[in-house]
Amino acid sequence: MARAEVAADQLDANVNAEAAAEAAALELPPGIVAQTLGEYLRGSFARIKSGQSGVLPVILGLLIITAIFGAISPRNVFLSPGNIVNLFQQSAVFMVLAMAEGFALLLGEIDLSVGYVGAVGGVIAVQLVQPTTTHWPWWAAIVAALLCCALIGALQGSLITVLRLPSFVVTLSGLLIFNGVMLILLLLGPFSGILSLVGQGPDLQVLYNLMWGTIDPVVSWIAMAVVVAVLALILWLGDSRRRRSGLVAPPASLTIIKIAMIAAVGIVVVAICDINRANTGTLEGVPYVIPIVLAVLGAWTVLLQQTKFGRYVYAIGGNPEAARRAGINLRSVRTWAFVLCSFTAGIAGLLYASLLSGVSNNFSGGQYVLYAVAAAVIGGTSLFGGRGKPLHGVLGGLVIGAIYNGMYLMDYPVQWEFIVTGVVLMLAVTIDSLSRRGATSGSVARV
Repeated sequence: MARAEVAADQLDANVNAEAAAEAAALELPPGIVAQTLGEYLRGSFARIKSGQSGVLPVILGLLIITAIFGAISPRNVFLSPGNIVNLFQQSAVFMVLAMAEGFALLLGEIDLSVGYVGAVGGVIAVQLVQPTTTHWPWWAAIVAALLCCALIGALQGSLITVLRLPSFVVTLSGLLIFNGVMLILLLLGPFSGILSLVGQGPDLQVLYNLMWGTIDPVVSWIAMAVVVAVLALILWLGDSRRRRSGLVAPPASLTIIKIAMIAAVGIVVVAICDINRANTGTLEGVPYVIPIVLAVLGAWTVLLQQTKFGRYVYAIGGNPEAARRAGINLRSVRTWAFVLCSFTAGIAGLLYASLLSGVSNNFSGGQYVLYAVAAAVIGGTSLFGGRGKPLHGVLGGLVIGAIYNGMYLMDYPVQWEFIVTGVVLMLAVTIDSLSRRGATSGSVARV
């Protein structure tokens, strides 16, 4: 009898050990624990089954939206090279604002002021380069605009962290305050509330070309090849160094697949952009806005994924109390996150000013902040904190832009654009909530 009880206890211990190992495997990315491509694919499939689907839903959603509008748009114009490039230009502001909002969402906070903070940055830059008044060089105007936005973020972040005020209230106040500040700045000088980037001044042209300027087609191919080669070298050498050091690293075949995918995307993007998109004359080459958005994406991805600051942001968003007990300075990290949020919003404001060839008092910053939150959440960033990447903001921004662009081509009223965007956002939040609930219940069930 005693021998049977010992055997039963041993069996239970083995089952619990296997369940714990399986749960731990689900918590770690397959790219870390997998030693072969097969193990990586099995690990990824297991994570999807457990509710951790990553960017898969937003990619599927983007493909569905593309297929629908590609089929029903007049003369299939949605998939024409000219409209694809136009779609990315229209989505750029959504993408950058979503990346900005991501810094707050990762902490489990929210920033409702990013729309008008970005607008303030755009107005400052456009005001400063006006040749009839201040006549600043373009680079100084951009630095001043982004510095002002960063200071706004520092102020709001300090109110949230030092005085422990709710981020919702502080940034809602900021939305109203900086709406008024934007209107005041627009009235400075002899401009009657409308600032234009149209003109012969070289500094005006630089800001205008942030969105509308293009890179020479030959230079586009060379630059793409250089970027892909550099990224491939970084990925390969980084993973190889980890393997030689005995550290966990993705299988070599997975690294090769990543490099091939980066190269394929680069080739497709440049090939589309180098097609002549003009009805008359010539318009070809990669728009400057594409490398600008990719530079922001790359910088913030490295910051959040490869630095101590990024690990602290995720730790605080996942469990603030545990992060505090681990010795993380919550006040400093949170404040800097809001600084980066407003700084990135300033970049979006510059792109918006370039998109419209100027700025005016009809800018709807409240609507843009809602689109920023929607794009981040649709892309996969969690409203509950601790989960998300800058890439999610880019993908979500593309979804918002595709909905806007497709419905505009179909000549649907704007109210339907709001309804469809709201439905997509609701689906994204539902998926996020269910995936967290499923992951939690699954872990409990296994243990």
